[in-house]
Amino acid sequence: MSSGKTSQRKGAQGERELAKLLEEEGYPMERGGACFGTVPDLVGLPGIHVEVKRVERLNVSEAMRQAERDADRFLDGAPAVFHRRNREPWLVTMRFSDWLPLYKAGCEAAESPRSAASSGRINEQGEG
Repeated sequence: MSSGKTSQRKGAQGERELAKLLEEEGYPMERGGACFGTVPDLVGLPGIHVEVKRVERLNVSEAMRQAERDADRFLDGAPAVFHRRNREPWLVTMRFSDWLPLYKAGCEAAESPRSAASSGRINEQGEG
């Protein structure tokens, strides 16, 4: 088998693997399939353009540029590169400017009235 076919097979396997992990977390995912470059690798994370890389040596900057170009073309959200090497966990690379609002939103969601009350930050009148 040629190295190009092997690379495509490994990429497709990576897409299936990541899709399964995300589906286990409750996100219904759709794979782009064999339509290289004409549709996103995976669709199903609202507001995130998913670029999947399943390689041993990744040029992160080039992968991010591809994710940025594709996110602009498909208008499907902030570009994110999901990548992993053999026998290693999945990693996610994003621009800081895209990551920070996600982090802030997560912090705000964690700071619900219930968590504030249990930490003593809500007074007797129910005000935080």
